[in-house]
Amino acid sequence: MTKIKFGTDGWRAIIADEFTVDNVARVSEATAKWLKENYVSPSVVLGHDCRFAGELFAETTAKVMIANGVKVYLSHGFVSTPMVSMGAITYKTDLGIVLTASHNPPSYNGYKLKGSYGGPLLPDKIDEIESIIPESANSNWKDVSLAKSEKSGNLVIVDLEGDYCTRVEENFDLDAIRNSNLEFAYDAMYGAGQNVIRRLLPETTMLHCDHNPSFDGQAPEPIAKNLTEFSEMIRIAGNIDCGLATDGDADRIGLFDNEGNFVDSHHIILLLIHYLKKYKGLDGKVCTAFSSTVKVKNICNHYNLDLDIVKIGFKYIAGIMITDDVLLGGEESGGIAIKGHIPERDGIWMGLVIWEFMAKSGKTLNELIEEVYEITGAFSVDRNDLLLPEAEKQRVIASCKNGEVKSIGNRPVIRLEDMDGYKFFVSEDEWLMVRPSGTEPLLRVYAEAHDHAGVMKLISDAREQFGI
Repeated sequence: MTKIKFGTDGWRAIIADEFTVDNVARVSEATAKWLKENYVSPSVVLGHDCRFAGELFAETTAKVMIANGVKVYLSHGFVSTPMVSMGAITYKTDLGIVLTASHNPPSYNGYKLKGSYGGPLLPDKIDEIESIIPESANSNWKDVSLAKSEKSGNLVIVDLEGDYCTRVEENFDLDAIRNSNLEFAYDAMYGAGQNVIRRLLPETTMLHCDHNPSFDGQAPEPIAKNLTEFSEMIRIAGNIDCGLATDGDADRIGLFDNEGNFVDSHHIILLLIHYLKKYKGLDGKVCTAFSSTVKVKNICNHYNLDLDIVKIGFKYIAGIMITDDVLLGGEESGGIAIKGHIPERDGIWMGLVIWEFMAKSGKTLNELIEEVYEITGAFSVDRNDLLLPEAEKQRVIASCKNGEVKSIGNRPVIRLEDMDGYKFFVSEDEWLMVRPSGTEPLLRVYAEAHDHAGVMKLISDAREQFGI
């Protein structure tokens, strides 16, 4: 029996290896059992992204739910994770389920659980479901007819993408964006956000906005090394003011300036805080993950905003967003949520906020970043993802844990923070961090310094020091 374990953000596994119809049915049966134990007339909203066999796995999940007496609101066609999260609120369901492996390579699929509040299900609830996954699902789900279930009302087909577009139109000044004379570009990375920008802002230059379940062999993660074609397209065009990229399930964001330079999520987080507080007059605390830039503290001090720093994984940010008054919750990997929307990462929504900021301010993206730098000071952050044998990975982690790291290169470590990984400070605003991935077999090495050269020096010194 395959041991099914939910990681930082859901269960992920390789399609046809561990991610099979039978294993999806097992997880779905445990989820249905948990729902029946906690709700009188349980219901779920369910969707899948663009990955191979997404529809098959979604239909499997729907049949298991129906067989166990759970009403299902099933998305018509592929959808983004934020669309399903929003659907939990729209259709007042007890849970949302998304069949997606997000930014993982195309060989993977996954299973994400969302709460009724429109964000990641909290870790203690996920643990409860994980603990009751059976060795095999009851085979009665195979007898369920979706056509008959729809007629009986146990299955309702819903247009989550249409609902999402309506909500965007209600919350953004799209006319300001359309009439700004700014040129925008969008790279969906063949992911589930591919239709939204086309529907809302059809004049946008589109890239990889067609259906390709293999993502052309590229992991759909919106980081610089995966977006070289998009960057080059912007550079060659010469007239594009800003480029937006989103990942496989469109909950993560990447940005490019008018010269095709990548703008990471650390800068996006600061830009959003700046816009929401200074320009829109909104308040609330800020919540960021442990791997985010320390410059968040600078801008929060400037605007007198409280700051919470949490473990990596958006579920920890969501836990605060559903109880506290939060202006923004964000993480280094490109997942950001803001006040006025759902407590969920949403790459398209965040991109539209930035485009609205540019349109209404009349400033370029780099001019807005300079506004932020006047508050925080300039900085650079980067990350190396290292595919290492497990023994090597554990050796490096043990070295960090055992207090063996006294310096990075020739720079003494002045402070260690170990909330989630090992963050070695060599000055008050420069650091090197080592952490194993929670979703992939990788060791991640992060660094922040005053400029890109300083970041690369910290990372290369650390790699040499650890022998990786």
